[in-house]
This record gives sequence, C-alpha cells and structure tokens, in this order.
Amino acid sequence: MKQKRIRRNIFLYLFLVLFSLTTLFPLLWMVSTSLKSGDIIFEMPPRFLPDGFHGENYTRAIEEINFFVLFKNTAVITFFHLLSNVFVSAIVAYGFARFDFRWKNFWFLLMLSTIMIPGEVTMIPVFIAFSELGWSNSIKPLVIPGFFGGAPVFIFLLRQFFLAIPRELEESAVVDGANSFKIFYKIFIPLSVPALITIGIFSFQGSWNDLMGPLIYLNDTDKFTLTLGLSMFKGMMKVEWGPLMAGSILALLPVLIVFFLAQKHFVEGVKLSGIKG
Repeated sequence: MKQKRIRRNIFLYLFLVLFSLTTLFPLLWMVSTSLKSGDIIFEMPPRFLPDGFHGENYTRAIEEINFFVLFKNTAVITFFHLLSNVFVSAIVAYGFARFDFRWKNFWFLLMLSTIMIPGEVTMIPVFIAFSELGWSNSIKPLVIPGFFGGAPVFIFLLRQFFLAIPRELEESAVVDGANSFKIFYKIFIPLSVPALITIGIFSFQGSWNDLMGPLIYLNDTDKFTLTLGLSMFKGMMKVEWGPLMAGSILALLPVLIVFFLAQKHFVEGVKLSGIKG
C-alpha cells in the first residue's frame, strides 16, 4: 500500500509539473524573446534560448516610450481605481447585507443585472456623456465613476462574505454604543481582509492591464498608460518584438509581485466569498 501511494504521488507531481510548465511556457517564451536580437526571433526552426543577452531591448523599451512617465500614469489610475472598487464596493455590500430598506432585493437584482450588459453597448453613450462634461483627454473618466457605485461583481462577493459574519458581533457593538459606520470599519473591515484583498487583486490587475479605457479617453502621449505605450512598438510595416516583449515584462512585474505577496489571502478570500453566505 505504501509503494502504491508513493507511485501515485509521483505520477501526480509529474502531472502537476508538466501542467505548470505548459502554463508557464508563454511567459518563458516572452522572457526569451525579450533577450533575443531581432534577426533570430523568427528563425526557423525556432530557438528557445537567446543568442546572448541583448539588454538593449530593455533600454529601448524604457527610453523610446518614456517608460517611467507611463508607469506613473498607470500607477495613479490604478490606485484610484483600486480605492474606489474596494472601499465603495464594501460600503454598498454592507448596505445590502445588513440594512433593510424598501425593495432591497429588487435593487440588488437590478445591480447584478448590469453585469450582463456588454461594455460595447454602453461605450458610445458613456463616451458622449463624458465628452459633454469636458472630461475627454483626462483620467477623470477612468477613475471618478468607480466612486459612485463600485463594481457589481465585487459588491456581490463582499455581500456574500458579510452575510456570514455573525449578527451577535453587531449586537454587542450596539450595546457598547457603536453606530453603523463604526461597526463597519471596526468589525466588518478587519474580518473581511481576505475578501478585500481578493477583489483588490482583481481590480489591480484589471486596471493595470486595461487598454480600451485609456485608448478611448487619452490623446496626449504624456498621459498614456503602459498598455498604450507598448502599442507604439507596433508600426505600420513591422513590430519591434524584442523591445515590445521587454516592455511587456517590465509592465507585468508589478502584477506578479502583488499576486505573489497576497497569494495566501487571495486563495482564502475566493474560498470564503464563494461558499459562505
């Protein structure tokens, strides 16, 4: 039985390693391409290992698209997007989870139904509305709307998490003289850290990699985000694959760092938000 268990574990780990390598292969190929010279990127048969380490691809990625300015622009937009999605969604979810008001279930279902509306349907009307407000060529359309409702998916996940928090905690806080807002930030926020980190990672990744929003609203190159900046390497006649892959690696690093730092809370938050409530 022991030998059978050992063989089973060996096959299991081999399968996991092979599956992981298959998943990581595109990322490894991107790293390899970022270190290749332009004349061997399309060499046949393909060569996985680069012909030396061509760091000039990273130098070009940083200099030609003004990388650090675009990094700052992306970080500012992502920060406000993250702030609005996490805290505004938490406040709205707290209201749906703990307050009773007229037609609460109707408003909650109406809010969830907005998830089914494709972005292509609302893109033009929203653009016209923001243009009439004079917000074109600015980051306002990318950060301000989030402060007036959060994200429906995040509201749903947090509501499910809040419903699992015992009401006895609130009742004890009320006896001690706490109001609703104090209960929210003294009890619900500390207990909901895994769920908040989970939606924070989703929000960070979505905003950091967003291309459509900046493409629609930003015109000046000094206001571009990293996703728009990387598109500068795609010319009419050819694509500068070496610098493009190098810039993509640099742009990807913050997302990877955030995920690995919060991986434990992320997994816990997904599990708790999905099965509780």
